[in-house]
Amino acid sequence: MALIQEREAAGEPFRSCPEWPALNETVAAQLIPDWQTTLDALQKLESVGDSQPVGYYGLSQGGEMGIRLVAAEPRINAAVLGLVGSDWLIDIAARITIPVEFVLQWDDEGHPRDSVMKLFDALGSAEKTLHANPGGHFRVPSFEIDSSIRFFARHLSSS
Repeated sequence: MALIQEREAAGEPFRSCPEWPALNETVAAQLIPDWQTTLDALQKLESVGDSQPVGYYGLSQGGEMGIRLVAAEPRINAAVLGLVGSDWLIDIAARITIPVEFVLQWDDEGHPRDSVMKLFDALGSAEKTLHANPGGHFRVPSFEIDSSIRFFARHLSSS
């Protein structure tokens, strides 16, 4: 955390520091088993069960961790990801084969669009959609929520 604060105080993007990928690996190594344990518990509930499809929604740091989770967890059937573009996720993204809706903010201050586009392109999904919107990282339009709901309804409905 001190490293991030030092970078921010110096006006430098903390995501460009060489320690950032390793920090994310450490966080993911703790989060993914927790999410899998939560999914195990939910699927034991009578109201949920283990035959229902599962979706994941994560933007920004939730997208960073979500790419790792979705690649590792076969019970996830569809995902909304985005606001992330990191070269160290390219190989992981290639293992994702489920439908993905990917959100990009065209003027994202922390994730240059070329790196986000490279990550989107790396997704191994046969069905992937890119939603690009003008504006900065924290300016995702509210209509993207409606789009995500339609996406999940299409891919997770048990008809």
